[in-house]
Amino acid sequence: MRYTGPKVRLSRRAGTPLTRKAVRYFEKRPYPPGEHGRRVRRSTSDYAVRQAEKQKLRWYYDLSEKQLSRIYENAKKRPGRTGEEMIAELELRLATVLLRAGFAASIYAARQFISHGHITVDGKKVDIPSYQVKPGQIIGVREKSRTMVPFVEAAEGVHADEKIASYLAVSHKDLRIAVVDRPKREQVPVPFDEQLVVEYYAR
Repeated sequence: MRYTGPKVRLSRRAGTPLTRKAVRYFEKRPYPPGEHGRRVRRSTSDYAVRQAEKQKLRWYYDLSEKQLSRIYENAKKRPGRTGEEMIAELELRLATVLLRAGFAASIYAARQFISHGHITVDGKKVDIPSYQVKPGQIIGVREKSRTMVPFVEAAEGVHADEKIASYLAVSHKDLRIAVVDRPKREQVPVPFDEQLVVEYYAR
């Protein structure tokens, strides 16, 4: 199951801000949620560390356990390092591409835009957030959706920052994203160690 509760609370459980909004809250209260959050002693066993890293990755990309397990299995079949292949596949999910391009404030907003039928890939509507985008494909916003407030803001670059992924060519004015390459690990600003996730699944 995907987590659907408060995202700031989730960030505090994970020990790292998972959304932009969570950053300022996390700076004030960087300890687990709940009455005894400051005093909670976290388990530091190898298993607990790997499991915690896996949970962070899952929450960051808004995945179910089944989805992340499937991505691990797919990555194992590729010739590169399994952890890096996992990250590349996660980054090429349509929802993640929208987030990295600055078209949405969070992964949750990106999922919603896609599910509601506002997004196109190569001119055709795609309503599956997990859709795997390939290098060379073009992502856009449907013509009838462009006057909606979230997309007017996206066209103005409201959610864009210096972290726009270097493997994307983005025109906010035109609401257009081109995927120019498969992501490399050093291009992806995720705050966790994917090797621990690989070790969790390989146990």
